[in-house]
Amino acid sequence: MIQNTISDQVRNLSAGTLRRETPLPLLITGVAGVPGYNALPYFTEKYPGQVVGVRQVNNWRMLGDNIVACDVEDIDGLKRLFDQYQFRAVLNCGGSCALKSCELDPSMAWRINFESVRNLLHVLEGSDTRLVQLSIDLVYSDKLGGGYYEHEPTDPVTIYGKTMAASENLIQLERPESAILRISLPMGISFNGHAGAIDWIQSRFIKDKPATLYYDEIRTPTYTDCLNRVIDDMLGRDSAGIFHAGGPRRLSLYQIAQIINRVGDYNPNHLMGCLREEAGPVPPRAGDVTMDSTKLADELGYEPFDPWPLHDCWMPTHHDWHHERPTDELRGPQQILDLLYRNPRHAV
Repeated sequence: MIQNTISDQVRNLSAGTLRRETPLPLLITGVAGVPGYNALPYFTEKYPGQVVGVRQVNNWRMLGDNIVACDVEDIDGLKRLFDQYQFRAVLNCGGSCALKSCELDPSMAWRINFESVRNLLHVLEGSDTRLVQLSIDLVYSDKLGGGYYEHEPTDPVTIYGKTMAASENLIQLERPESAILRISLPMGISFNGHAGAIDWIQSRFIKDKPATLYYDEIRTPTYTDCLNRVIDDMLGRDSAGIFHAGGPRRLSLYQIAQIINRVGDYNPNHLMGCLREEAGPVPPRAGDVTMDSTKLADELGYEPFDPWPLHDCWMPTHHDWHHERPTDELRGPQQILDLLYRNPRHAV
């Protein structure tokens, strides 16, 4: 993607708010999830000694010099944490995105995805601490042609989506100066090796097991490399309200699996596809929930996301595209790391 185009230059002249220094110290919640797990090393390297990550108490395997155990649902523990560190900014990545688990245990979903936000807002009350909240495209269900805008009403079909939509509403009511970023599929590594989209799909192929993905669930994935930079930018601004943070490529889950299958050079026969209506009732599946991120680009003054994958040559062109294996094409697990987990344009 060519940067600093004419449209970027126009946006730079009319960006919504001015960028200042990121307020520090910074608290990052939910560091076991893909967005938080990838944000923590980025911000730790950029702001050494000024970043603290929070994990659930029962996730004892996750250790690090700046990782502390504190359940965000524990309001007293959260207060003690804020008293100790005096955070001036919070990136809230917390929550459970396990669709089936949320459907089978709604009380758990509401406690982790909604009550934790209520507790956080209570602790922040009366302070000028900057809050950036990550939400999700699954607050929507399906739109013919896709391209949801921020002003369109939410209509989630899953408990997960409903809890996230409720959290958005609570933040807008109690702390309207906050920024809410609705993300799609964040493409990066996960702590447990199977929580992320790439991780789960690749884990099936590595084990020579089939992976069945949907033709008609369509998302706008982003590299976590890009997302980290956008979050950092938004932390340093007064931008308020909801912003869509989806990438420029519209991809079905089946197409995403095609890319992982071919880039990783896995057995193409292990990839299966189906329509949402052919799947079981739990969890219910959203359809085309692609988002238009023009508002975010206008606010920042530049295009915030590169396409995932970056290079057009890895974009599937037909149903059996992943069966094609040109002899001059580099493929394998290392290519997954270099091309899909990381944005090649940001590689050091």
